[in-house]
Amino acid sequence: PFRVLLGHALVRDEHGDEMHKSAGNAIWFDDAAEKMGVDVMRWLYCRQNPVQNLNFGYTPGREVERQVFNTLWNCYVFFVNYARLDEFDLSVPQVSVAERPEIDRWILSNLQLLVQLARVNFQAFNTPAVARGAEEFIEDLSNWYIRRCRPRFWRSKKTDDRDKLAAYQTLYEVLVTLCKLLAPIIPFLTERLYQNLKGRKAVECVHQ
Repeated sequence: PFRVLLGHALVRDEHGDEMHKSAGNAIWFDDAAEKMGVDVMRWLYCRQNPVQNLNFGYTPGREVERQVFNTLWNCYVFFVNYARLDEFDLSVPQVSVAERPEIDRWILSNLQLLVQLARVNFQAFNTPAVARGAEEFIEDLSNWYIRRCRPRFWRSKKTDDRDKLAAYQTLYEVLVTLCKLLAPIIPFLTERLYQNLKGRKAVECVHQ
C-alpha cells in the first residue's frame, strides 16, 4: 500500500510529557480531528523534524490555525471579495510580467523559489522544509504584498485599469499555485480554495 513510511521519534503532549490515559493527557484521534481539524493535525506532523519528538496538543494546533491557516484564508477572502465587486475576468489576456510593478515581480519570484523548494524537498520526503518555507511565504504575501497593494484593488475601474488587472492576475496566480503546492499537506482546505478560485465549472481537482 505504500513504499515509504515516515514516523516521528515520539508523540508527546504539548508540554513534552508522555501521553497516558491514566494521566488524563491522552488525545484521541477522533477528538482531535473534530476539535482541531485534520488539516491542522497534518500540518503539525509535516512541519516537525521526524527525528525529534513531536509535542502534540490543542495549543500548538491553535497557533498553526492562527498563524498559517487564518492568514492564508484572509488572503483568499481579500481576493474573492474584491474580485467579485470588480467582476474580475480570468479570460482577459495576461499583463506581461515585465510590465507589472516590481512588487508583483517580487512576489512571483518568491513563489517560484517556493515551487523549487517544494519539488526538491517533497521528493526527499522533507516535509518540514516545505511547511516552514510556505509559512514564510504566506506571511510575506499577507503582511507585505497584500498590505502594500491594497490601494491598487481599491481604485476605480476607470483609472489605472492595467495596474489593477496586474494586481488581480498576480494574486490569483499566487493563490492557485499555493493550493497546488500545499495540497499534499493540507488536502481539504486547498481543495476548497482551489475549486472556488477556479469557479463552479471547474472539473479538475487540486490533486491532479
